Amino acid sequence: MISFVVFSLKRAWQGFWRNAVMSLAATATMVLMLLLLAGFWIIQTGLLAGLQFTEQKVEVVAYLQPNVTDNQVATLKAELEAMPEVDSVSFISRDLALDRFRASMRAQGRDDLTQYLDANPLYASIEVKLVDPASVRVVSKTLRGDLSVRNVINIEDLVERVLTVTSILRTAGTVVLLVVGVIALFIIVNTIRLAVLARAEEIEIMRLVGASDAFIRWPFVFEGAFVGFLGAAFTLAILAASADPLSGFLVDFFRVLPLQVGSLTRDVVTLVMGAGVGLGILGSWLSVRTYLIR
Repeated sequence: MISFVVFSLKRAWQGFWRNAVMSLAATATMVLMLLLLAGFWIIQTGLLAGLQFTEQKVEVVAYLQPNVTDNQVATLKAELEAMPEVDSVSFISRDLALDRFRASMRAQGRDDLTQYLDANPLYASIEVKLVDPASVRVVSKTLRGDLSVRNVINIEDLVERVLTVTSILRTAGTVVLLVVGVIALFIIVNTIRLAVLARAEEIEIMRLVGASDAFIRWPFVFEGAFVGFLGAAFTLAILAASADPLSGFLVDFFRVLPLQVGSLTRDVVTLVMGAGVGLGILGSWLSVRTYLIR
């Protein structure tokens, strides 16, 4: 078995360089397809990170009655924290709300007019972060039913529109990525098939002398793996050469998003190398199979 694998690898290496023009054409096609695939994947990853970031920012805010007591606040917090739809609950006192407002005015470079007021005009509030934004109606209904709550900010319709948009973008991104992958497979299969076609006479001679299907197939499969590996290596080299400007663009463009360039790099390397070798093997297998089933 080991000797057969070694023999197939040697035959694949010889076949790659014996038909250097077609092999290099297949490698160049592989590079272009992998660059396209990696580019769409990076864009989709950024979009998904943005959608996830947007969903994480969804929270329900309820203003409390002016005469609410500490016991009522504690009871309401405990009730909310016991709900499976709730991730965390924060109590914002009137003083903290005023400090936030003044900090916001300073950040905007606007005058703080609250200093001329005799009393704090703001209400204490409860801020509820959700596990899933789709449960906003359930949490809002619970808050509206509590006597210590003055009013709840109505964001149900807004959240529903956001979830609809994010669902469409997720689906569209996945479909586009799959379409690009299928197109890449189609082009690569046909490119490798041309290389196999150029060696159709060699395949026929091997069949006439009694070579088994495995003896014919596996050198071509390993040759496809070589094409995929070289294409992936060249693709990663191109991406590495453009890593600095690309990283700077990603950091600036997705600055507010939870997107880590380090993990993105690891995922890109895995995607490109896996897709390159996998498409090369699959393309060779399908191309040689056309001749072996005749």
